[in-house]
Amino acid sequence: MQSRFNKHQVALAVVTFLGTTTSLVAPTAATAATKVAGNYVAGDFHNHTTCSDGTISMQKLIKKATDKNPGNWGLDWFVQAGHGGNGNRNCTLVEDASLSTPAYPYVVGQGPNTTWAASIGSANLKGDGAAASGNMWRWQSLQEYQYQVVEYLSALNNTPLFIGMESVVAGHEHTSMSVITGQMPASLDTAVLPTTPGYTALGNANALAQWSYCFDRGDTDTSRGTTNQWNCSVTGSLNGADPSWNATAMKLMPSGSGVGSGVGTKGHNKTLEALKWMAQNHGTGSYYIPAHLERAGPFNPDSNNGFNVESLRDFNNTAPNVAFGFETQPGHGASSERGEYKQLRNGFTGSTVNVDSVGGTTYGGTGVYGAVIGGVWDALLGEGRNWWFFASSDWHNRGIFGPDDRRSTQDFQPGEYQRNYTMVRNGTDKLRPQTIVDGLRTGNNWASSGQLIDRLSFVACSSYAGLGARTNASVEALALDAATKNKDVSATGCATMGEKLVVRPGADIIVSIVARDPAGANNSPYSFPNPSLMQIGVNQPLNMPVLDHIDVIRGLVTGYRQPGSADYAGEWPRNTNWLHTDGTTADLSVVPAAAKNTTAALLKTFSAAAGASAWTVATSSVDGTPFLKMTFRIPAVQASQYVRLRGSNLPAAVPYETDASGNPLSDFYTNTTSASSQLRIPCTTVGTNVPTNAVTWTAASGLIDGCPAHLPVVSGQKMVAYDVAAWSDLWFYSNPIYVEVNGSTIVAGVN
Repeated sequence: MQSRFNKHQVALAVVTFLGTTTSLVAPTAATAATKVAGNYVAGDFHNHTTCSDGTISMQKLIKKATDKNPGNWGLDWFVQAGHGGNGNRNCTLVEDASLSTPAYPYVVGQGPNTTWAASIGSANLKGDGAAASGNMWRWQSLQEYQYQVVEYLSALNNTPLFIGMESVVAGHEHTSMSVITGQMPASLDTAVLPTTPGYTALGNANALAQWSYCFDRGDTDTSRGTTNQWNCSVTGSLNGADPSWNATAMKLMPSGSGVGSGVGTKGHNKTLEALKWMAQNHGTGSYYIPAHLERAGPFNPDSNNGFNVESLRDFNNTAPNVAFGFETQPGHGASSERGEYKQLRNGFTGSTVNVDSVGGTTYGGTGVYGAVIGGVWDALLGEGRNWWFFASSDWHNRGIFGPDDRRSTQDFQPGEYQRNYTMVRNGTDKLRPQTIVDGLRTGNNWASSGQLIDRLSFVACSSYAGLGARTNASVEALALDAATKNKDVSATGCATMGEKLVVRPGADIIVSIVARDPAGANNSPYSFPNPSLMQIGVNQPLNMPVLDHIDVIRGLVTGYRQPGSADYAGEWPRNTNWLHTDGTTADLSVVPAAAKNTTAALLKTFSAAAGASAWTVATSSVDGTPFLKMTFRIPAVQASQYVRLRGSNLPAAVPYETDASGNPLSDFYTNTTSASSQLRIPCTTVGTNVPTNAVTWTAASGLIDGCPAHLPVVSGQKMVAYDVAAWSDLWFYSNPIYVEVNGSTIVAGVN
């Protein structure tokens, strides 16, 4: 393959929350001496099949995501998710004989679009109205059908799988979540699998199914799960004394619609009850991560729209071991509105008024909450919270193309474009749901799009004057060893992503970063030059991106903000108050104090380019591949702080992509909603292998060497949009390392 390199203590904080005193205990983390061995492994936890609104079967999606053979994406772990509520299609049926297994064979004449009624019979649909409507409540599909397929495929292929859900959130839009209790028991390791149709699971998704019934906004069933007879009470809560409580359903069912009904506030309170239930009953076996959280606009107390910064604080205050991050790098990366973020979205969440996605669009494929230095994410990190950055595929379909085509006007498949790389500490054991969820919870995770990097070591170590002081070279050697072995640094006096380093005032902090820009081609089907880079005279194939630079961002930690205080709640500016009609944006001066951290700033940029701090290249002693290494000091620290990373294939000052400091500009200029008025980047390469939209393109067809036929045409010129825009504009983000200085602010949310 062609090289691409040419081109601790537990801290405690007490806050007043909803009229009560709540203790926030930092998540438990191992010390350097007790860490179990692990590796960074790639996965996806938000995607869809025909059991909700996807287009392919569970078997096909799992194969595409996890199979290591060419044409599939080879993820190391995978969570099959889908919307809560209900659905009418049977995603356990397969498309063709190539997906047949002994337990789940292909049935001629039936596939994943076959209805439940046609495949299992209406009489077998449980809960209110199911038999009459032909829709199966999601709790039943999770409990009786989908989990069984996931367990069987996990055992059959020895693949780390479990099942989750994209909840339809009461008071808000969507959240990626799971309750893993009961899933993938150890007895599955020695199970004898059937050789004939039918499979009886050894584990179960009963806890997840109960959560779906009790707390998903889309579940209006009052049957209590029929024979399950679930009771959704939460210890210490009002339950039956709450005006929203339905005694028949034994759950909260907030009512009301329209202006003044307070349905958003009532829904938000139900979601807090859901988090309390998870923390009480499945405290280490669950997670709750708001998905594409800017998409549906700001929080609306009278409807079910999006999330404000105070929503996230409420979640993390209520259940810090469960609600520990957000999916601010959304899927739908090839959509006509990248991430499906747009101005004046329709009222799909129940609102009768169209609203802008927060920020109006994405920024280099990331939502405004995560993409803007000093914005919402930095506000949360500046409190010292355990609030982590995640990405997802949100796979549904490829728009105008079929699922086996590599072009897309809508989504990428799990692992094809975006990946979470999570440190999973499984020692000598196999990867299991518990260790994967534990890894997500720690925040020792980084996310990358377009295979921009596939290895990262990010470490901060203390150094004190006098005997035994660490050197830059010694810390860099630790980081290089970790990166080449795909592990993290476990050394006394050092911390990595999702951890904090406690130091005396005046200590130097040595920060070392080692990354690998993988050799060879990525998963893009396009070999023609990146049109965004062509604007500045750089000829670089879309399928051979080169990491241009890595930014180090630093902010100060000033402590938790108190509910009810002026800096706890605040809405990101709406409409043209943030995103102007010409695609430019305002600055943090228009953002309320609650949603920003003005101490956060770009600290350092590393690159091979002139004018930046230079990285150096080192060859791995493990496999001979080249790694980029860079190290610097933060001298004599006096205040608690954090550092985090981002990187891109695009240098600073690329027209319509990055500003003079290298920050991502709004994706307004490659968003096709109003193609004639806003598209700015031409795609000019004319190739010899450019199939029409009607021809299915696969890897066997050969790389597409010219601007594809599906790009919008403005005044006779093809313009960058859809998947070409996504493959042109790649970013990675790391989670932060905290530094707590004795005598300064305690980093209360992190060990």
